[in-house]
Amino acid sequence: MYSELKQTIEAAWENRELLKDSATKQAIRAVVELVDKGMLRTAEPLDVEKSLWQVNEWVKKAIILYFPIQPMRKMEAGELEWYDKMELKHGFQELGVRVVPHAVARYGAYIAPGAILMPSYVNIGAYVDTGTMVDTWATVGSCAQIGKHVHLSGGVGIGGVLEPVQAAPVIIEDNCFIGSRAIVVEGAHICREAVLGSNVVITGSTHIIDVTGPEPITHKGYVPPRAVVVPGSYRKQFPAGEYSVSCALIIGHRKESTDKKTSLNNALRDFGVSV
Repeated sequence: MYSELKQTIEAAWENRELLKDSATKQAIRAVVELVDKGMLRTAEPLDVEKSLWQVNEWVKKAIILYFPIQPMRKMEAGELEWYDKMELKHGFQELGVRVVPHAVARYGAYIAPGAILMPSYVNIGAYVDTGTMVDTWATVGSCAQIGKHVHLSGGVGIGGVLEPVQAAPVIIEDNCFIGSRAIVVEGAHICREAVLGSNVVITGSTHIIDVTGPEPITHKGYVPPRAVVVPGSYRKQFPAGEYSVSCALIIGHRKESTDKKTSLNNALRDFGVSV
């Protein structure tokens, strides 16, 4: 459907001299506009049940190429002043999105109808699906994919992943709860209905240790569906001695059979998770 646009983007990626051509600039801006409207995504689910996703590298390339073709300009709002290349997102009333001052979303980020932005920041290329709340001082980085009915609590940091283009962005699937001050970066993948307690840090290399069975099971950069996760540590030997290293612990699972909200409350109560 977008084969011609893709060919133009790929050609410009290999030969930056093409960025001088008006047709190339038009194609890049067309892709960013489609991303802004949610018609194209930097990553998309292939199989929801299996949590399989596909990275659309050419779309990420278009976003990267958008920066050099945009002129710097001054932007003002009363006494406030900025100097940048990127436009801000507008038309939230028409989009059906509730936006509380001083929330900011950049043009090129898709915010679905029914989403709520408390004072927060959403960067270009991100996708925030319907019913999701981005709570106070939370940030959604470039190209991050946030599913339906997700709660990003106060101060949550969702990292951006633009380069390398083949790298998967941070993915937070449907019905997840991300506790206050939690950090998810480096393309980490949080599967549907998972609960991250307060201050949990998930990177691409974080040890995520399931301690619910007789033997620990370690994941890296991946939190399984319905897992309830809290901060933890494990002992590691270094040349200078043995020290504690931060990790994340899976201490239980939300029940699939119960209502999402009830299940969340039960998870927090049963496992003593701070949010």
